[in-house]
This record gives sequence, C-alpha cells and structure tokens, in this order.
Amino acid sequence: MKNTFNIFKPLLFVSVIMLSLYACDRDFTTIESDIEGIKNFENNSSKFPVVAYNKQLNPVQTNGLSSNLLGVYNDPIYGKTIASVVSQVVPSTFSFNFGDNPVVDSVVLVIPYYSKNTGTDDDGDKIYELDSIFGNQKIKLSVFQNNYFLRDFNPETNLEESQNYYSNANETINFDNHIGELLYVNDNLIPSNEELNITSEQTAPPGIHVELLNTNNFWDDLFFFGEDDPASMPELSNQNNFKNYFRGVYLKIEELPDSNGNMAMMNFQQAYIQVYYSFVTGTEIDEDTGDLVEITEQRFIRMNFSGNRLNILENDPTNTIISDADANANPNEGDDVLYLKGGEGSYAIIDLFNGEIQDENGDMVDAFDYFKSKKDTWLINEANLYFYVDQTIFNDQEPDRVILYDLKNNTPIIDYFFDSSTNNSNPLNSKINFSKKLERDDDDNGVKYKLRLTEHLNNILLRDSLNVNLGLYVSTNVNDIQRADVLNSPDEYAPSGTVLSPRGTALYGTSQNVPSDNKVQFEIYFTEPNN
Repeated sequence: MKNTFNIFKPLLFVSVIMLSLYACDRDFTTIESDIEGIKNFENNSSKFPVVAYNKQLNPVQTNGLSSNLLGVYNDPIYGKTIASVVSQVVPSTFSFNFGDNPVVDSVVLVIPYYSKNTGTDDDGDKIYELDSIFGNQKIKLSVFQNNYFLRDFNPETNLEESQNYYSNANETINFDNHIGELLYVNDNLIPSNEELNITSEQTAPPGIHVELLNTNNFWDDLFFFGEDDPASMPELSNQNNFKNYFRGVYLKIEELPDSNGNMAMMNFQQAYIQVYYSFVTGTEIDEDTGDLVEITEQRFIRMNFSGNRLNILENDPTNTIISDADANANPNEGDDVLYLKGGEGSYAIIDLFNGEIQDENGDMVDAFDYFKSKKDTWLINEANLYFYVDQTIFNDQEPDRVILYDLKNNTPIIDYFFDSSTNNSNPLNSKINFSKKLERDDDDNGVKYKLRLTEHLNNILLRDSLNVNLGLYVSTNVNDIQRADVLNSPDEYAPSGTVLSPRGTALYGTSQNVPSDNKVQFEIYFTEPNN
C-alpha cells in the first residue's frame, strides 16, 4: 500500500549509502595517516559553476502532518496566507458507562501552543516562552461541526492507497459548504504565554482553551443522552462508526480588516475536546427542606484529534511573484532571484557543475568532467553551497533555516544524516553542521545561508553516484523530513517541514545579471599531491 508520507524507502536508501561510506571512511583514515607528516600534499579550494532557478509548488499534501498551522500570516514579499484546520476527533475509549440520566455540564476545547517552561513567577505560576508564533495581532476563529467525511483510503485506487488531502481543499471540497452547528466564535484571538487553568486543580501549558457551545443540547444529543441506553448505540461502539457519525470539527480562520493577524504552529497531537457530564448515583433527603434530591457525580469524555486532520492554506491570489517566477525560470543560466516560500509556495532547483571551469592548462573544460577526473588525486575535506539574501527585496522576517533535498530520491542529501547535531527539543538548533542558521548582520537582516554537501560529493566522486538536481527549501523544522505529496506531480514531493513553514525569503540566483559577489557560490576544499 502506497503512503506518500512513508519515509522508509528513502531511509533504506540512506542506510545502504552510509554502510558504504563506513567502509570508505576506513580507507580515508589510512590515506590521512599516510599524508600526515608528508610535505608533498597541500590543501586547496576550487569554486565550481552552479545553476539555480525557481520552481513553484503545486498544492501540497497537508494531512498526516505532525503539527498544523492556524492563523493569518502576512509575508512582506508573498502577501497573506490564511491557515485553517479540519480534523476528526475520536473518543479515547469506547467503553462507555454513562450512568443514569447523564446530562452535559460543559465542553472545553484545548489546543496547546509549542512552548517551554522558563521558570516560575513570584506567585509560583509557571512562566512559558512560546515557540513558532508569527505575528501578535488578532484574528477571528470560528469552530464548526464538520459534516464532510474524511476518508482513510482513496476509492480511485481501489482503496489500495491512502487518501491525500491538499492545501487547496477549500477550492476542491469547500468545507464552508459542509458546516453544521456553530460551536465557538472569537474575533479577538491573540496568542498568550499564560498557563492554562483546565480545572481548579489542573493546569496545562499555554494554548487555546475555550468552552464550546451546547446550543440546542448539541453535545447531549451527540452522545444520545436522554435515550434509555446511550452506551448501546452503534454509533458509539467503535472508531469507524463514530468518525462517520460525528465527522469532526472545522476550525475556520478569518482575517480582520484592522489587523495583520497572527499564525501559530499548534500541537494537535496533544489537543482534545473534553465533555463534562453529570449522572445520578442515588437519592438522599435534603436536611433543610426534607425533600428527596438526587445525588450526582461528574465524569468526562475525552476526544482526541486523532484520525484524519488537514490544513487548508489560502494564499493571496493577487500576489503573482511565485507563478511569474516559475513561468520565467531559466534552467540554462539560472534566475536573478530565487523565491523560497513554505506551504503551497516555491523552492529552488540546484544544478551542480552546470558550466565550464578552467583546468591546470588554462583551458575551459566541462566542470563535471573535470571534477570526475580528480577521483584518484583529490581527498575532499569539505564542500559548501552559499546562498545570499537579496536585501533589496524587503523582508524583515526571513526564516532561519533551509534544507537541501535530493530531488531524485526525495530525501535530504546524505550530509543531513551524517550530522549528529540533531536536537529534537530545539529544532532551530538541529542539524547545524549540515545547514547553518541564517547569518544576520548587526541590524538583524538576513545575509547568508551555508549548506554542507561534502559526503554528497564524495558519493559522486568516489562511488559514481548520479549528479542529481537538488532542491533548496525553507523549513520551520529541519527534523521534519517526511515526504508530502504534491498535487498532480507524481514524482514530486516536499519535506513536511516546508509545508509547515509560513515564512519566505528571496535569495540571489545565478544569472548573468547577478553581481559575482552575490551569486550562489559552490566551493570544494580538498587535499591533493603537490607535484
């Protein structure tokens, strides 16, 4: 069964490569020990030609993501993006025991932000720092019952492949046409780093914590309260029945006319809806009135945001920078500017060794042939790509990280996996040997991205790997490398960290119009005999 988020095939590919590299590393150790102390070897570097040009991303798969974006983001270059979420919600258990005469007391929705605890204040309350929040102005959030069924499998493939949902879902499905009960509305939603008070005794990290409406006893009716035996209803007997019966919620985001909005990456894996209800456990005599009164107890039903969940990403249709750049892309000499944007955005295709280089005799020769001729004489110490931010295009919100992708095998290049600096608790500082954080100037403006491709070139030089095209993508989390399918592009994927990145940037390209100091630089540092 095909699953477009399945990363096992690329990881298997990577594992085979790494095993071969281990064997070759033993050879390298021998070479280096032989070189040590010998005077007829020297370190050199050489710059090679590279071509970089723009490629637009069609709508991208947004179900199966580890997180989801929610809000409005106004990019200085690419304009506005609105991110809404549609999700199934499923009870954590189907062993219901509602007791006698159950009645809903309240219903709360909790969706955590990503945050970290940095200490406590004078009152003993925890202090939190929010992560992955873009903007701080108000947006409108409405929570609706969703009446559109989110399938697990695609009927067009005879149910052999998973059903994918894409960022343009409101164009193809239009969830606005499938809304049921309005469960909540807030036209002044702004992220807060305050600790949540779930109950008088229970707190939680910051997030959206709101009480949902129970208009016309919506939640009582959902769980058949009022029926003789609600727990026996087939709709509440298993997950499949329930997902078809209650098809989830639609968290619809709208921009407000007097606000630039905010967008947050939400931790839906920890999100839930909690239905508090009371039931009768017996009776007793009221000491004051002498009346017979019911004794009640409270329980809750917890519904998690499991099952299918997708992001709807709506870009500003009047901003044509990406589509124009894609239409005018120049694969021969590259483009003036590389436009990188996450979500349903764009990336740059990198064609290494495209062009000629001067050899030792002063002749201009094919760059790739020249590189391959060094198989027996060069020991590659390091190889880097440098991309320079085009500061003439105003952007004070450049993303800190980019990632380099092998477009043939749909996986990060091998140097990504060789980088042991993985940091799951702080992804901003993860894989920083492979991909440096954006270098900034004294005014905090972006200057340069640096990416290492040493082992990628060793594979080409020593193991005859193909010189495949690479993709340069922005990423909100370089640890997120699952493959997101691209609509109507069977062999094209995007890293999930790109799908979840609202920010964009503009880099200098490789065309003749770009000043030499600003062009993409491709440099190899090597050791060779000094003949």
